[in-house]
Amino acid sequence: MLANYLIGLREGLEASLVVSILATFLVKSGHRDRLKLVWAGVAAAVAVAAAGWALLQFITALTAKSFTTQETIGGVMSIIAVGFVTWMIFWMRKASRTIAKDLRDRMDVALQMGPAAVVLLAFLAVFREGIETAFIVYASAATATTATPFVGVLLGLITAVGLGFAIYRGAVRINLGVFFNWTGALLILVAAGIFAYGFHDLQEANLLPGLHNLAFDISAVIPPDSWYGVLLKGIFNFTPAPTVIELTAWLVYLIPVLVLYLRPVKRPAAPPAVPAQA
Repeated sequence: MLANYLIGLREGLEASLVVSILATFLVKSGHRDRLKLVWAGVAAAVAVAAAGWALLQFITALTAKSFTTQETIGGVMSIIAVGFVTWMIFWMRKASRTIAKDLRDRMDVALQMGPAAVVLLAFLAVFREGIETAFIVYASAATATTATPFVGVLLGLITAVGLGFAIYRGAVRINLGVFFNWTGALLILVAAGIFAYGFHDLQEANLLPGLHNLAFDISAVIPPDSWYGVLLKGIFNFTPAPTVIELTAWLVYLIPVLVLYLRPVKRPAAPPAVPAQA
């Protein structure tokens, strides 16, 4: 639940901030009547993301009779989901400084083009977060036997919507840079676990060798059925007895991605000052 709550909170807050920026711009520029177009675009994006998640579940149900096919799809989807979340983390890290200005500029252009452009802008702005959430939650909850992961992501989304509305109304002020930096680092750890488990699924499907070749086994120290073992498994997909390929995949993803993420971002150089005219 905690891992999926974090996913829902971060993705939901990104979408809420985008909608808040667009809505604030419309209100302040005297186009309050166009807000309904933004909500139409948001609703369409949410519907498409939900349909995407339902399609993934449908494909999984169709392949449930074939263990090999199910594990193959699960492994491939996990790796694709990690690609999505990694791109999202680095994109937000880079774009967070200029996202508000970019969205306002695009909305200004959309208003001149007509209602359909406003709906499309809102749709595209929210669709990215929605489809990413669908893929990530699908991969994160692939081994779930209860509705707990989905409750977690739903609670995260509800929290995000509440925070987004409070920020829009000016009732809450949070340091978004710090928030996204910390949640980004945590999501990299979550993604590393999903990435490793994706390779484990491919081993289960006999597409990769070494299913019984363990890197180590610390089950006596961290029993899988203990509360802390379950917690680590639920949040980070941690297993006390990983295969060599699982551990290699975890390290190959985690170390370079975390190093790149923690590296200071270079700020663009300030333009040279123009000397005053005599």
